[in-house]
Amino acid sequence: MAEPKTQPTDADPAAFVASIPDPKKRADAEALLTLFSEVTGEAPVMWGTSIIGFGRYTDTKNPKKPADWPLTGFSPRSANLTLYIMPGFAERPDLMDGLGKCKTSVSCLYIKSLKDVDTDRLRTLIRWGYEAMKDKNS
Repeated sequence: MAEPKTQPTDADPAAFVASIPDPKKRADAEALLTLFSEVTGEAPVMWGTSIIGFGRYTDTKNPKKPADWPLTGFSPRSANLTLYIMPGFAERPDLMDGLGKCKTSVSCLYIKSLKDVDTDRLRTLIRWGYEAMKDKNS
């Protein structure tokens, strides 16, 4: 059975963020690194080559292929900042109201720039997602 490609690594998340060529995206990633660290109280860990994760749980949806994933995290992708809010957004539309300019998929929040969103609401959303995943997987 093949291992998932997205595994925790020993790479330094701060060095990864410092290597982002676009200064605006780098500044947003630095702010997110601080925000996620403060909210979760966890040390950041690189997952694969581009995801910065906080905490860990084992996803057992597919019992034949259980996989470890971060409880929450983000990736400064070229098109968007992608934030991983693992419980999704359906349970808490109140946290999405007034957040700002963003898009979502099942567990991903896509933001072009942090200036487009309300940082206090974002902090609350990250905290809720992290705590919900911790509670579900403890």
